This record gives sequence, C-alpha cells and structure tokens, in this order.
Amino acid sequence: MQLEGSCHCGAVRFSLDSSTPYPYQRCYCSICRKTQGGGGYAINLGGDARTMKVTGSDDISIYHAKIKRSGRTHTSTAERHFCRRCGSALWLFSPEWPDLIHPFASAIDTPLPIPPENTHLFMDSKAPWVVVDKQRRDKVFEGYPEESIAQWHERLGLTQG
Repeated sequence: MQLEGSCHCGAVRFSLDSSTPYPYQRCYCSICRKTQGGGGYAINLGGDARTMKVTGSDDISIYHAKIKRSGRTHTSTAERHFCRRCGSALWLFSPEWPDLIHPFASAIDTPLPIPPENTHLFMDSKAPWVVVDKQRRDKVFEGYPEESIAQWHERLGLTQG
C-alpha cells in the first residue's frame, strides 16, 4: 500500500510503500507520549525505506531520544524525524533496521485500514491520566512485545503486497 504523509503546516511531504499499514500498535513509552502529543500513546507503521520519497527535507530536524536504563542515560541511535517549522512528528528511522522506516500514523494522510485488534505496549511507562481503551481482542504488554509489526500483520493475514 502506498502511504502519503505530511506535517501539519505542509512544509514536509513524504511517501513510501508499506506491506504493514494497519495502525494497531499503541506505544505508551515516555518518548512516544512526549514527542507525539496524542492520547498518551503513538502509533508506528512499517514501511520500505527504499521507496521513501520526501519533499521539504530542508525543514526536517532529527531528535535522538535520551533513554534511562539502570540509572544511566544514553542517547538512542533511532532518528525521530519531525518538521522544524510546526513540530509534527513524521517518522522514525533506526540504523539497526536500515530497510525500514516507521512513519507515525498521525502523519499519514492516506486512509488507513482499521485494525481488528490493538497491541498496547510499554504500559509500565503509561501516564497515570491515560485511560486505556482496551477491547476484547487487544493484547497488553508492560514492555515491548516479541511480535514485530510484520509478524502481527502475518499472523492476522493482513500483509499487503
């Protein structure tokens, strides 16, 4: 499926192909919560990095999150791309998975399919004011689940060619 996305002010536009376009994964980690400004979570999709096309790249800035583990803080290698004009979060790229781009569902303009179930992850970082809208089939994890975005789509027969 071809995904088209943009920032709020329109300075940045992008497109890429995705075989995993269902916005099912709700991440409640402090990084997603604080950089997305959504309902206490963010939703990443998966896309093919080789197909990524961007206009307005001069208006993109990158944030490397600070991660605290075992009392120490280190800088994430993942690049969170956002519009430097309006602050819209656009996509995440991690050098550990160079073939993938993870656009944020909030930046996608293409109508996305409705997932049959959701995965709620990093519940151990959820803000106390967030009420989780857990449906009957949903899965909930304190941290990151072992099932990847691609595996979730495959398990449910939702991978698109």
